Amino acid sequence: MPFLLRMPQNNLRKLSCSMPALMASKQFLEFLPSVPSVTFCPSTSSPSSSRRQFFTASRSLYPVFASRPMSQNSPFRLSTNGFSSPSLSRVPYPAHPTEHEDKKIVLSRLVILRRKLEEQGIDAHNCPPGQYSGLICPVCEGGESAEKSLSLFITRDGSAATWNCFRGKCGTKGGIRVDGRSANPSNKEKVERKITVESLELEPLCDEIRDYFAARMISGETLARNRVMQKRMGDEVAIAFTYWQRDELVSCKYRYLTKQFWQVHVIKTLFSEKDTKRVFYGLDDIEGAKDIIIVEGEIDKLAMEEAGFRNCVSVPDGAPPSVSTKEIPSESQDTKYKYLWNCKDYLKKASRIILATDGDEPGQALAEELARRLGRERCWRVKWPKKSEFEHFKDANEVLMYLGPHALKESIENAELYPIRGLFNFKDFFDEIDAYYHRTHGFEYGVSTGWKTLDTLYNVVPGELTIVTGVPNSGKSEWIDALLCNLNHSVGWRFALCSMENKVRDHARKLLEKHVQKPFFDASYGGPAPRMSVEDLEQGKEWLSDTFYLIRCENDSLPNISWVLDLAKYAVLRHGIRGLVIDPYNELDHQRSPSQTETEYVSQMLTKIKRFAQHHSCHVWFVAHPRQLQNWNGGAPNLYDISGSAHFINKCDNGIVIHRNRDEDAGPLDLVQICVRKVRNKVAGQIGDAFLSYDRATGLFSDLEKR
Repeated sequence: MPFLLRMPQNNLRKLSCSMPALMASKQFLEFLPSVPSVTFCPSTSSPSSSRRQFFTASRSLYPVFASRPMSQNSPFRLSTNGFSSPSLSRVPYPAHPTEHEDKKIVLSRLVILRRKLEEQGIDAHNCPPGQYSGLICPVCEGGESAEKSLSLFITRDGSAATWNCFRGKCGTKGGIRVDGRSANPSNKEKVERKITVESLELEPLCDEIRDYFAARMISGETLARNRVMQKRMGDEVAIAFTYWQRDELVSCKYRYLTKQFWQVHVIKTLFSEKDTKRVFYGLDDIEGAKDIIIVEGEIDKLAMEEAGFRNCVSVPDGAPPSVSTKEIPSESQDTKYKYLWNCKDYLKKASRIILATDGDEPGQALAEELARRLGRERCWRVKWPKKSEFEHFKDANEVLMYLGPHALKESIENAELYPIRGLFNFKDFFDEIDAYYHRTHGFEYGVSTGWKTLDTLYNVVPGELTIVTGVPNSGKSEWIDALLCNLNHSVGWRFALCSMENKVRDHARKLLEKHVQKPFFDASYGGPAPRMSVEDLEQGKEWLSDTFYLIRCENDSLPNISWVLDLAKYAVLRHGIRGLVIDPYNELDHQRSPSQTETEYVSQMLTKIKRFAQHHSCHVWFVAHPRQLQNWNGGAPNLYDISGSAHFINKCDNGIVIHRNRDEDAGPLDLVQICVRKVRNKVAGQIGDAFLSYDRATGLFSDLEKR
C-alpha cells in the first residue's frame, strides 16, 4: 500500500469511492493477504503538516474465501465455496429498487417466483430476496446426513432465482424467472443451422465409391434411395451420409475410404454438428412403423435394406466403450443420446425394437444403453451367426458380405427377447433341466447320510437349508458332526463351521473321535475302548485341516448373520466348501430396528441364508433351540416350538428334530430319535422317524441293526 500514500489527495478521494470495486478485483484479492487491513479516517495531524494521514492500521483481515455461501450481502464476502466456478448458474445483480418502486410489485413477483420454485421441489417461502439461502436439495436430499447443500439466490427485486447443489455427487443447478425466460443464458437452446445439399457442396457418387459399396454388397439402387453422396475435400473424396427428416436435410456425416470418420464440425468449410440436428440415419424409414431395427453404422443400415428391411435406422455417434453405471440423465442432460429424444415421436409408436448392434463389447454396451432408454420390455436383440468355433460375425454388413442376404434376414427373424433382470423363460434353463433329468450334475437325489434307516427320509441336497432343533443335551451338534464326517468320507465334501458354543479344542476332539473311531482321552466315558494313538492324532489333524474351516469371532462382540455369510462365501470361493453349519441361532447378534418385529427379522434372516445356499450350491444346517417348554412330558418337541418365529419351519427346506431317550423304562438310553418333520423336495426324502444308536466313547451314530 505505499503507493497509496504517495498519491495526491484528490486522487485518494476518488480511490476511496471506488474501493468496493477495487477490492472485488482479482489483483486486489491476491494482494490483500499480505498487507494489514486499512480504514479511512480524518487526519489527526496539525494543520501545518505538509501531508495528511489517510490510513490507519486496523484489525486483521477476515479470510477472503468462505467454505459455504454467505448470506451477508457484503461486497467483501464472496458467496463461493473457495473457487471460481464457471458452471455456477448466476443472475446478475439487479439494480437496487428505487425508493419509489412499489413494494407490492416486488411482493407479487416473490409470490409467483416461490410458486415456480415449489414446482421444482424447492421450498423458498423462508428465503428472503437479495441473499443466498441454504436448503436441502430436492434431487439428492442432502445425502445421508441431510445436509443443506443447495444454495438458492433470489434477486432483490424478486424477478429471478438461481440454485446450485454443492454436493460432489449431485451438482444440480438451474435458474428461473418470473417472466418465464431462462435465468441462465448458457442454458439457452442452440439454434439449429439450416443446411442443404447445395450449401454443403455435395455431389453424386463417383465410380470409385460405387465400387467400394459394391464390394460390400450394397447396390446402386439402395445408395440412391438413401441419398448417399460424396464431398470433395482437397485431393480426396469422402462419402457423405445425408441425414433427412421428412425430406429435409438436417445433418451430414462423412467417411473416407480409409475408415476415418468426420462429423461436419471437423470440416472447416461446413457447418459443425453442434449446429445441426442429431437424429437417426434413415429416420424417415421408420415413421409409423410398429417394428424398428436399430444398427450401429450407416453401412449396416444399407445392408439391412439389401436383406429386405427398410424399417431400419442407424445411431449417428457409434457405441460407448462400456455401459454407464450412473442413472439415466434427464432429457436436457442426456447429450450423448440426444438423438433418441429428438426422435421420440417416431419411437413411441413402435411395439417392437430390434437392437442389431455390433457383437463386440462396445456394441453390446450400446444395446444396453438403448434398451435402458427405450424400455427393455419392447426390445429384442440379435445374435450374429458364428464365423468359426470361437468367433461370431461382427455386424450386419459382415453377415451380408460373407453369408448373403438370406442369412442376414434369418438373423433378424431369430432375434430374441432382450433379457430383463429377474424375468426369465423356462427355455433359459433347458440345459439345466436336461442335466437334472439325465443326472449329469450329480447329487440330484441328494447325498446319502450314511445311515440306511435315515436315507429313506432325508438326503443332503446342495443348495438347501436344514433347520435342526431339539431340547438341550439331546445331541443336535453331535449328530450334525457325525453327518459331516459321513459326507466327507463318502463324497469328499468340505465344510465351514460356525459353532459358537464349542471351544475349538473340544470341537476338534469330537470330530477326531468320529473320524478315528477311538476316544480322544483315556477317561471313563471311553470305557474299555483304547485311546487313539499319537499316529492316529497326527493323521486326524491332517484330516481336520483338509476338511473343516472355522468361522469364529475372536473379540467380545457377537457376530451377525451377514458377517457369517460373508466369511462363508469366501470359504466357498477359496476352499470349495459344500456345507455350512451355524450352531446355534441364539449365539448370533440379532439387533433389529425398533419398527421391525422378531417375526419380520427371522424371515429376512432366513431369506439371506437360503439365497446364500442356492447361489453357492452349499447346504446349510442351522441349529435353533426350542423355547422353554411348559409342562414338558419328555417327548420330542415340534418345529413350531422353536424360539423366535414360525418362519423357521415355514422357510426351511428340511426340518429335523433330534430327540434322545432319557427314560430307562422307555428303552435304551443310547437310542436317538431322528424326527424328519419337513421335506420340501420329495425326491430327497419324506416325513418320518428314524432311530439311531449313539456310542458315547467315539460319538458315532449307527443303524440299529448294527448293534
